Amino acid sequence: MTLYDTPSAAERAAIEAAITSRHSMRAFLPTEVPREVIEQILEVAARAPSGTNTQPWQVHVLTGAAKARFSARIQAAYLDPAEQASHQEEYAYYPREWASPYIDRRRKVGWDLYGLLGIAKTDKARMQQQHARNYSFFDAPVGLIFSIDRIMCQGSWLDYGMFLQNIMVSARAHGLHTCPQAAFTQFHRLIADELKFAPAQMLVCGMALGHADPAAVENSLVTERAPVAEFSRFLSE
Repeated sequence: MTLYDTPSAAERAAIEAAITSRHSMRAFLPTEVPREVIEQILEVAARAPSGTNTQPWQVHVLTGAAKARFSARIQAAYLDPAEQASHQEEYAYYPREWASPYIDRRRKVGWDLYGLLGIAKTDKARMQQQHARNYSFFDAPVGLIFSIDRIMCQGSWLDYGMFLQNIMVSARAHGLHTCPQAAFTQFHRLIADELKFAPAQMLVCGMALGHADPAAVENSLVTERAPVAEFSRFLSE
C-alpha cells in the first residue's frame, strides 16, 4: 500500500485487527523478543504525529540483567511501607476528584480483574502482591520506560499518547502484546536514578512488551467500551 492508495479489504482488516486485538496483558511468557523486532516496532511507532514534528518521546529499553535489577529496586520500594510512603507521583495521572461514569468504569475493571484472580475485596495482601507485579513488567522479557523533556507542554503529552498507541498496535503485527503502566510514576525519583536520567528528563510511564501467556486467567480480561453514540455527536448543518 502506497501513501495515497485506498487500503484493500485485507489490509483494512489487518489494521483493524491490530487495533481491536490490543488489550492490556498482565502475564507474559519468558520467550525473548529479538532486539531487531523491538527496534522495528519503535521505528514504526515513531511515525506518530507530533506538533511541528517535535517528536518528544525518549525510550529506555530494559531486558536481561538490567531489567531484573531495575524491577528488584522498584518492587522493594513498593513493598516497604515506609519507603513507599516517601514517594509521590510527579504529575497527576488520575483526577483528584472522581465522578460518574469514570469512577464506575475504574471500579469495574478493578473488580473484574480481582474476580478472575480469585482475590476477595478484603484481601489487601493479595491485592498488594498483584499490584507489585507491575514492577516486574508482569514478567515480560522487555520493559519499556518512557520519558519526556521537562520543557515540553500539554500538546507534547498528547503527541506522546499517539506514539505509545503506535507501539502497542505495531507490537500486535509481530504477534506480541503489551501493558501500558502508569504504576511506575510514583517511583520517578528511583527510576531517574537507576536509568541515569538527565536532569531535564521526566518520567511518563512504563510498558511491558512480550508474548502473552495464553494460560493466564488474567489475560482473558477484555474491558468494555462505550458505544459510539455515547461519546460522539454528528453535526451536519
